[in-house]
Amino acid sequence: MSQRTEALAKSLEEGALALAAFASSLTDKEWQTPLPHDGRKIGVVVHHVAIVYPLEIMFARSVAAGQPDGITMDAINQMNAGHAKEYDTITKEDALNLLATNSTAAAAAIRTMATSNARRRTAGMLLVNSQPPTSNAQSHPGAWELEIGRWKLIVI
Repeated sequence: MSQRTEALAKSLEEGALALAAFASSLTDKEWQTPLPHDGRKIGVVVHHVAIVYPLEIMFARSVAAGQPDGITMDAINQMNAGHAKEYDTITKEDALNLLATNSTAAAAAIRTMATSNARRRTAGMLLVNSQPPTSNAQSHPGAWELEIGRWKLIVI
């Protein structure tokens, strides 16, 4: 394991813990709130983050092997729409359990990657405590943000 893969794995773990803290603090009404510019409920997006970790690891491995999977925006949009319908009623408990399981497995997988194969994603979600915010949507073109209580969710 290299310093780079360890740093990336730690970053993933910290992000997952921050997302879990945010999601745990939501009321049932907030969990069901549709996100602006997206339409999916917050709970569905939390579950989406959890369910995508294994897919991202598979994709990273395919890139590292020199045979990247052909993923298109149409395929991603179809997957997101299907996921939103299938998991519209996902419970907080189920989403948080999956987030913990899959983020732990993804961090472990990252730690096994060679340094040359560890690549940081540039798109994703930032979750920051809004006291004070360390980032904002304006610093990421095409991003948007949602504040709930003391949390700010920035989708980039």
